[in-house]
Amino acid sequence: MFSKRAAPILVILVAAALVLLAVWLTGRLLNGDDSLLRNATVRDAAITPNADGDSDATLIRYELSRNATVSIYLENAAGERFTFRQDKPRGAGEYEVLFSGVVDGYRLPGETIDGDILARLLRDGDYTWAIVATDSDGVTETQSGALTIAAADPELPEIRNFSLDKDTFTPNRDGIADRILAQLYLPKEVASLRVFLQMPDGSEMPIAEQERDIPLNMPGRHYFDYEGGVDNGETPPPDGTYPLIAVAEDLEGQRMRAESELTIQFGGVPRGYIISPPTGNTVQWSATAVSLCDTITFTLTVENDGNTPIRTTGPAPGTVYDSDWNYNTVGWPTESGAFRVAIGFENELTNYPYRWAVGNVEDLERIGDYYYLMPKQRAVVTGSIRVVDVFGVRNPQPIWAGLIHEDVEITAFNDRVDTQAILVDVPDANNMPTCAPRAIPVRVLPEDNN
Repeated sequence: MFSKRAAPILVILVAAALVLLAVWLTGRLLNGDDSLLRNATVRDAAITPNADGDSDATLIRYELSRNATVSIYLENAAGERFTFRQDKPRGAGEYEVLFSGVVDGYRLPGETIDGDILARLLRDGDYTWAIVATDSDGVTETQSGALTIAAADPELPEIRNFSLDKDTFTPNRDGIADRILAQLYLPKEVASLRVFLQMPDGSEMPIAEQERDIPLNMPGRHYFDYEGGVDNGETPPPDGTYPLIAVAEDLEGQRMRAESELTIQFGGVPRGYIISPPTGNTVQWSATAVSLCDTITFTLTVENDGNTPIRTTGPAPGTVYDSDWNYNTVGWPTESGAFRVAIGFENELTNYPYRWAVGNVEDLERIGDYYYLMPKQRAVVTGSIRVVDVFGVRNPQPIWAGLIHEDVEITAFNDRVDTQAILVDVPDANNMPTCAPRAIPVRVLPEDNN
């Protein structure tokens, strides 16, 4: 037997159930039935999807009495089915969606088109539309009707000749394969054109289009330049191989996709430093006072503190300059992207005229035809200058070291490092010495020493 305390609880439960039942019965009376799918309509009997602003789309409406998955498709006279929506979860309520004649991508018999067709207009003709709803109990209901497609624009937004100037690049500002150039051809005007790297998590890394003679989205050849974001100080994607994807969508909503592949190696922002020792000068000089025709020598240490190799070029450490020479004199002109240790002074005619590689061959690693100081490695660099005249216009002359990233930058912490005053002992005009002539060193490539 029930206790007296249980009786009120039972009464409450019964009352709640009666309320729910009443609500359900009222809904049935108001709606006339308990159908899952109700009032499915397509506003217009015909559309002309050609982006002319007239009858380009129609409105599909339907109502659900409870939660369900909904599919919408069209069939032609031959019974071929074209999907507009597939198994979309929807809650109870009223829905409407614009339909412009665009369905999931399909190919016509015998059609050969490069790339993937993601979305495509139906061909002109008469179709049966159908809306299918299925609830959690497996109950399925369908409503259908007729729709005519006319004057549709049949031309797809094709992406032709999608290609790269190289399939592997090294975005690290070393001047070698730092960028890639992708190109493609559009045969028709589109509403949008995107090129991007597909990341492993599915996100997209967009690649900007170059401004050229062909306006954006117009028919013609389009070019896309990519440097991994390094130009803006950003870290490029991790080394690896990535899908490079182009997607074009036309004014009617048709979409096409083309794909290539891009490999990133040695990517990163290069970071080299002149190391300051715990004690003593950062740049050690053999003397702070010299006579004409004497030679002074410096010693310093360079570290690659980044995660990507830094490229360097000659001349080799130990090379001796005459003070009236520069790096062009000894046959080692500027190389974009290369790092070099350099010595400069006040009122110099050429910025940092004396330059050396950031290490000897044994300190470096050869990659292809070039030499690199690898990440977390250090190298001791020495160099000498034979003083054949007074540096600049001051005596003693301020002189300093630098680490130059040629044609890229000289960072603040690598510019004018450890300024020293070098005194040149200059005799009177009657006792002025004549320095022995010295042959300009012959440019020697590292491999020539092996």
